[in-house]
Amino acid sequence: MDWNELEKIRLAKVEAMRSEDIEPYPTRSEVDQTIKTAIIAFEDFEKQSEPSINAPQAILAGRIRSKRVMGKLAFCHIEDSSGRLQLMLRVNEIGQGGLKEFDERFDLGDFIQAGGSLMRSRTGEITLLVSEYKMLAKAITPLPAAKDEIVDGKVVHHATLSDPETRYRQRYADLAVNDEARNIFRTRTAIIRALQRFLDKHDFIEVETPILQPIYGGAAARPFSTFHNQLHQELFLRISFELYLKRLLVGGFDRVYEIGRDFRNEGVSFKHNPEFTQLEFYMAYADYEKIMGLTEQMLATVCDEVLGKRTFIFDGQEINMDIPWRRVELRQGILEATGVDIYAYPDAEALYQAMQKAGLNPKEGQPRGKLIDSLIGDFLEPNCIQPTFLYDYPRDISPLAKNKPGNPQIVERFEGFVGGMELCNAFTELNDPLEQEKRFAEMGRTYDADDEENHPMDEDYLQAMSFGMPPSGGFGMGIDRLTMLLTGNRSIREVILFPYLRDIESEE
Repeated sequence: MDWNELEKIRLAKVEAMRSEDIEPYPTRSEVDQTIKTAIIAFEDFEKQSEPSINAPQAILAGRIRSKRVMGKLAFCHIEDSSGRLQLMLRVNEIGQGGLKEFDERFDLGDFIQAGGSLMRSRTGEITLLVSEYKMLAKAITPLPAAKDEIVDGKVVHHATLSDPETRYRQRYADLAVNDEARNIFRTRTAIIRALQRFLDKHDFIEVETPILQPIYGGAAARPFSTFHNQLHQELFLRISFELYLKRLLVGGFDRVYEIGRDFRNEGVSFKHNPEFTQLEFYMAYADYEKIMGLTEQMLATVCDEVLGKRTFIFDGQEINMDIPWRRVELRQGILEATGVDIYAYPDAEALYQAMQKAGLNPKEGQPRGKLIDSLIGDFLEPNCIQPTFLYDYPRDISPLAKNKPGNPQIVERFEGFVGGMELCNAFTELNDPLEQEKRFAEMGRTYDADDEENHPMDEDYLQAMSFGMPPSGGFGMGIDRLTMLLTGNRSIREVILFPYLRDIESEE
């Protein structure tokens, strides 16, 4: 590696330690508790009516986040995943040599182990009075940046990082110095746990389905492909769990869900990443109306557990996730927003001409389904700030959903929108194998072979349906987008630990 001058100074400290038979990366640590448990133990000690003579002892470890040395006294703050604590090092306990070694060898970012007794400093801060310490890991590269902050009337140096590009490319550095970033991912984990608890409570079982699939399906998206050398077979990274989860309905599991990664070979935007985390669940003997109600209940419960309330701020707007959500029929919503009645134009050319006449600038040569999808994305989605269900979609863009009784051109499908973006998608599931085969064939005739809307024929899925699939409702939701909402982040890159980024060379 090419080291800069600051890194060379730290490397010299590593060499100096080793020359004195001090290992800067020891194999063992004697830590006996976390910072959080140490703080709790000391607070409990203080509450005792007749406290014992000796204060609690602790051996703690963490990354050095601040440091100041003043004559015969030194202070630093260390941080582990549970919290932050001040260390006080005095000549009385560690000697002049020990204080000198700490001053000269320890830098911001180093991991230190320190043992001693807990106390309160003169300013009232809980502090570990250090009687012994050792290096656990020397940081060669300094933390990305530093800022001065006044703490208890004194200047303290803290590491920080704000440049988004650096934060995404070096997430390890971002997490090391930004409390806010770590809190986002703690919240993300809490969201997933809350979803699991809710579904488990409602008798769903969590399952795992294949990521590598011989035929991709379950969504309108272009897949990533790979090749199995031994089997000489092209495989696809899944774009959805749907067709495998519905096979489980056939097999006798009435309520199933999966939380996992999907992969779509599509554009990158503030709300799209090529790999993302999805929740899908399927519920036998339910329709899209029951799924609507379950969706409202589930997301309200998640807000209760994760935020402690059902309101939050997203993109400058206060969102209220209380029940019930607003419901808008898709046809009526488009008519009110654009003046175009999609029911009046049953083919692509007629709808295109109507959109042209209304000044909506449609893209020429698009199938009817894509034209309707553009109306949703351009004129309805951005205005669905408060939680909204758009329901009853054209069959053209919903090949896996069941027809609405009395209208074969409309299916029982809804999409949920919050904060001006799509959050979830659900159907009353099509369970007629003959109709499903017909739909697959129609898609093949309507769309080009490489069009992402062209749903491939899946003979094995049709075979599964032929054994009998119970009437059911299905649901899909992006975990990343839900995390964006509940953490107030407009960019999906903020809520994915390692988001996809272009090569640096390709950006130059």
